[in-house]
Amino acid sequence: MAKVLLTHSYFLRFDPKQWKQQQPYPPLGTIYAAAVLKEAGYSTALHDSMFAMSAGEILPVIEKEKPEYLVIYDDGFNYLTKMCLTNMREAAFRMSEIAKRNGCKVIVSSSDSTDHPKEYMEHGADYIIMGEGETTLLELLNGLENDRSIDSIPGLAYKKKNKIIFNSKREVLKNLDSLPMPAWDLINIKPYKEVWINKWGYFSMNIATTRGCPFKCNWCAKPIYGNRYNSRSPENVATELNYLKLHFSPDHIWFCDDIFGLKPGWVKKFADIVEEQKLNLKFKIQCRADLLLQDDYVADLARAGCESVWMGAESGSQKILDAMDKGTKVPQIYEATRLLKKYKIHSAFFLQFGYPGETLDDISLTIKMLLELVPDDIGISVSYPLPGTVFYGKVKEQLNLKSNWTDSDELALMFRNTYPTQFYKHLHRFVHKIYRGKQAINSLKKMIANPVSITVKDLKKALSILYYSPASQLYKWRMKKNEKFHVT
Repeated sequence: MAKVLLTHSYFLRFDPKQWKQQQPYPPLGTIYAAAVLKEAGYSTALHDSMFAMSAGEILPVIEKEKPEYLVIYDDGFNYLTKMCLTNMREAAFRMSEIAKRNGCKVIVSSSDSTDHPKEYMEHGADYIIMGEGETTLLELLNGLENDRSIDSIPGLAYKKKNKIIFNSKREVLKNLDSLPMPAWDLINIKPYKEVWINKWGYFSMNIATTRGCPFKCNWCAKPIYGNRYNSRSPENVATELNYLKLHFSPDHIWFCDDIFGLKPGWVKKFADIVEEQKLNLKFKIQCRADLLLQDDYVADLARAGCESVWMGAESGSQKILDAMDKGTKVPQIYEATRLLKKYKIHSAFFLQFGYPGETLDDISLTIKMLLELVPDDIGISVSYPLPGTVFYGKVKEQLNLKSNWTDSDELALMFRNTYPTQFYKHLHRFVHKIYRGKQAINSLKKMIANPVSITVKDLKKALSILYYSPASQLYKWRMKKNEKFHVT
């Protein structure tokens, strides 16, 4: 059968913030697609661009493998690929062009190509997979290889007589257990492990237990899996965990689902299996405040080995949460955080500033919540309009020539808002500094209360107040200088 080379367009080096963070995960979506093709009998190779210096590094791989098809299949489980950063888009364009010059048919599957099929076709793509990709990719290759019409294949866009044809929409896969295990054998795990061990002292790997999200936050783009939510069985997930433990010995797992364990009873069953099979897991998840408050949900997470929960808190202002159609209440964030602390699970907040209509009072409520709860970690962004969302529709006319960031640290507001972009950049730094300063103060209080148990780590954290206190005042001054208002 035909030779297929799969790759993806996430280059860690092209995102300075993420390169500095040094938390690389293999391209899970890509190796799911590879597994489906291998199972169908296709000769399948992988060019993993995660640590590549340039898009041009694919050329010697193409010359060596001589594939009939290049498939650029981006990881729909990595929220960074959903942001459609222009550095990554340009890399995808470059790889497409190289492949075309070397006689390959080019197939692209990603959030960005689903949103911008015309642009990808202008740079060499022959076919764009719209939405969930594995079944469409397999049907497309089977059609091309057997000289059959592709007109009836759902989820496909292509050119015909210089016109882009969009076939019918592909329904998402409901039985996720029917998929083969990702083709982990194609990944060179060594550089991933080395980066994790050198930077963090442990090795983390990624697994997806679900696809999609049924909630309707109006800024959240869902071009791949839509608003449907489907889940693998706990038994199926445990099989993959055992495989990873046997072959790669990870110390930690990131369950990269948008929402972990939403299906009633799933987390309890998973915790039972973890205990029965003695998997000894440490893992992190992403979740919502209201879901964490379900009966025994956090208790079962703790039993399964959950180490940290990244919560989509977004704002401490109920007005802003309601404007986002978030569906959660500020008191639920407080209660969920305290519940996690009770079970000794770290809490981490995703925070978002700059949503339309947000004022200084709303920002102050978010800062107040942060300093009262002091989660173990935070991630801060500004509102980012992506195609297909209600939010995007509201600001689309303001986007003009710029509608995507170059990298994840750009923090540019691409629409008119209460305050200018520069203010939000200073706000981002200010909030980080006062949050770290509060952590330092809490550490100092613990040391004073129990000096016998002081560690070097505790001492360093406490002494960091000498940096964070003046640094936060500097960014506060810059914010006031930029927009002449006061943050309390």
